[in-house]
Amino acid sequence: MATHPGSRGPLRSSVMTKGVDRATHRSLLYSMGWRPEHLEKPLVAVVNSFNELMPGHVHLNALCQAIKLGIAEAGGTPLEFPSIAVCDGLATGHTGMRMPMPSRELIADSIELMITAHAFDAMVLLTNCDKVTPGMLMAAARLNIPALLVSGGPMDTGCFHGKRVCYNDLMEAEGLVERGKMPPEELAAFEEVAVWGPGACAMMGTANSMNILAEALGMTVTDNALTPATSGARMAIARRAGRQIMDLHKQNILPRDILTPAAFENALAVDMAVGGSTNTCLHLPAIAAEAGLPLGLAEFSKAAARVPHLVLLKPAGRHFPLDFYNAGGVAGLMKELLDNGKIHGECMTVTTRSMGENLAARRIVDEDVIRPVKNPLSPTGGLAILSGSLAPEGAVVKKAAVAPEMLKHSGPARVFEQEEEALAAIFGGKVQPGDVVVIRYEGPKGGPGMREQLLPTSAIIGMGLGKSVALVTDGRFSGATQGACVGHVTPEAYLGGPIAFVEEGDTIAIDIPAGKIDLAVPPDVIERRKKNWRVPEHTGLAKGSLLERYRRLVGPATRGATFE
Repeated sequence: MATHPGSRGPLRSSVMTKGVDRATHRSLLYSMGWRPEHLEKPLVAVVNSFNELMPGHVHLNALCQAIKLGIAEAGGTPLEFPSIAVCDGLATGHTGMRMPMPSRELIADSIELMITAHAFDAMVLLTNCDKVTPGMLMAAARLNIPALLVSGGPMDTGCFHGKRVCYNDLMEAEGLVERGKMPPEELAAFEEVAVWGPGACAMMGTANSMNILAEALGMTVTDNALTPATSGARMAIARRAGRQIMDLHKQNILPRDILTPAAFENALAVDMAVGGSTNTCLHLPAIAAEAGLPLGLAEFSKAAARVPHLVLLKPAGRHFPLDFYNAGGVAGLMKELLDNGKIHGECMTVTTRSMGENLAARRIVDEDVIRPVKNPLSPTGGLAILSGSLAPEGAVVKKAAVAPEMLKHSGPARVFEQEEEALAAIFGGKVQPGDVVVIRYEGPKGGPGMREQLLPTSAIIGMGLGKSVALVTDGRFSGATQGACVGHVTPEAYLGGPIAFVEEGDTIAIDIPAGKIDLAVPPDVIERRKKNWRVPEHTGLAKGSLLERYRRLVGPATRGATFE
């Protein structure tokens, strides 16, 4: 990965705006309405991931204008450029789901390209959803110029038959239609109101998980993660962030001053306390790698052992992000963790104050939503790391979303080479209580792109099998997933990991409290199966395509699926 010296000293932009031999550069800027006095100020990039495909991003233009106003008020010159953003919800269930993980690397690379090409002095990163937030944080750590992140905030809840609902409820309703328990016309009415306006989907999906962790890392102003997308307070946060980036620039506070080992320990603690998406096990290591810090699954296990689970939002719970916000927000939760010695208060943040100073006046105001440490939902964190003969290098499960009776499960394998085959079997009634559904060749290289298995997991719940069927994959899951769903199995099938040699009817034993996942097949039998193994033809790709290049470069899920 590229490294950059950061922003200590004179304006970086002076290489573009100063000197006789830069007359053409200045003229190009003047042609767009800027004047000499604007070029004397720090040039601040505003990276705007607005598009018209994503509810999480469709409202970002107004926030972008507020950020730029704040920058100008504080003495900077704001210059906006765009970032791509893929909607996982629209990409799921078809070949498009191969693209979100590659988009994370493209987002980081494209920001590096634009910032370096135009010699910006600082940047504000405007984001909201799954791969955009980590991609932007990766760019911040890599470039190491003054930077902070602003999210678009969570969506309001929908309402159907007098009940608050969200995206996840709609996914499960599809299974009810398949079982004849909901008429198709009722589903049609439901889908018009389930996803309610701008913002990140109203659950503990990857979007809200990563925005929460960005705040826990200290890379956002306080309350950035959960302030509702449609509120005036969200606009105020954007404007404040514009002013705040100028303070960061003035004081030469850089991302790597903030993204320290202690900051990542804070993020891991918050991740365990909120039961975040399993995708955090991909994104936090990727961000840490850009900051030059190692962060492996062992660190997630350590955090899970020392930090209790305190917040349970949809899909596993009954609360929504707005409830979390009203109960004290990320800051209220972190103050409880700080008071109980679970996080570090001395970490620097983009407010130019320490995390402890940011949290001083905060507290939990609703203990039904944010449990105190003395009365947790569980004494251990909401994510669990598993290993064993099926996953020698590790696997991940969202323990917080697993029914108690499925924390230990052993059953016969039902083996599928791709998501589509598994989905058809589940909806077709071919998966029975007690089974372990295995979906393979969906890993970072095998997919390639490590598709989310949201549709099969939602189908299992919708078909009434959530408390009797487990799912195991070398792919990944959406934050909307619930149930005994074990992902990121490593080594992946494409590289000849044990999951490649599972056969129909083999017994798979899962013990989440013990951190174990094993294939009950003798080693000599596995060795015989290896001799006849070939990578399936369906995994072939056109030479030179984006996905073929991604396959060549991407590393294992246990190291964040970063380029190696």
